[in-house]
Amino acid sequence: MKKKILAIVMVLAFAFAMTACGSSSSTGGTLVMATNAAFPPYEYVDDSTDTGFAGIDVEIAQAIADELEMDLEIQDIDFNSIIPAVTSGKADVGIAGMTKTPEREENVNFSESYATGVQVIVVKEDSAIASVDDLDGAMIGVQESTTGHIYCEDDYGVDHVTPYTTGANAIEALKSGKVDCVVIDNEPAKAFVEANEGLKILDTEYVVEEYAIAIAKDNEELLEQVNNTLAKMKEDGSLDAIIDKYINAE
Repeated sequence: MKKKILAIVMVLAFAFAMTACGSSSSTGGTLVMATNAAFPPYEYVDDSTDTGFAGIDVEIAQAIADELEMDLEIQDIDFNSIIPAVTSGKADVGIAGMTKTPEREENVNFSESYATGVQVIVVKEDSAIASVDDLDGAMIGVQESTTGHIYCEDDYGVDHVTPYTTGANAIEALKSGKVDCVVIDNEPAKAFVEANEGLKILDTEYVVEEYAIAIAKDNEELLEQVNNTLAKMKEDGSLDAIIDKYINAE
């Protein structure tokens, strides 16, 4: 009888493990993506899609899920909650225009890079700020916990940087005069400037960086699967096609 009970417990435990987030060791199940859907064109809300979201990262995540024969579930959370969601097992992957940094690598593994990001400076059209050299003494708006936030605090000090939960909130602060400029990724910057009259992007690049996918350190199998899928997408041109769909190829 004890052996039968033990066998039943083991079967139930196995079934739970196969359905738990991030625990599947093979194809099937659900791939949970943690993101911050306020970062167009990488991720943004779009109620016309099956997932309710669209963007470069969303399509890459869908391609990975399809390759692994999994369903895709997207969790829209604060950017600074993405890595904790991955490390706690609430999400399998963190995909949000995220740059690999030594600090983040202490907590998660990162995939191979899938896109290049450029941090730029957004100002009002009549701003006295003309280049990076003019940022000394300025109040800089950023999205909290992003590399732009980290870089600006390192370069100009905490007292000269105001973090906001989203890039859109930082742009609103710029428009209302609460900050003198916003440091953010080039592609969202383009979308924000197009949608808000009176703003412009300075020609000077602030930082160039590589985006990658965050995965829990104890999930080496998923890391390998993601890297294999990205390599396949790079080889067959589907990765470039996704990026070109949202960003005009030069």
